[in-house]
Amino acid sequence: MKKPLSKSQIICVILLWMALCYIVLVYSERIDGPVIVTLAVSAAFVFIPVYKSLRKNK
Repeated sequence: MKKPLSKSQIICVILLWMALCYIVLVYSERIDGPVIVTLAVSAAFVFIPVYKSLRKNK
């Protein structure tokens, strides 16, 4: 059974994801469909486990 993420781990994961988004958006030549889809998929990979972990903590 997996342990739920701690609050500090959740904050770290979200901040790292935000930094990744910032880097992608600032350094991409243009912001088009594939960039948006990539960011949306990465958000799903980040926020679904965070949401499940928060539900387990309640």
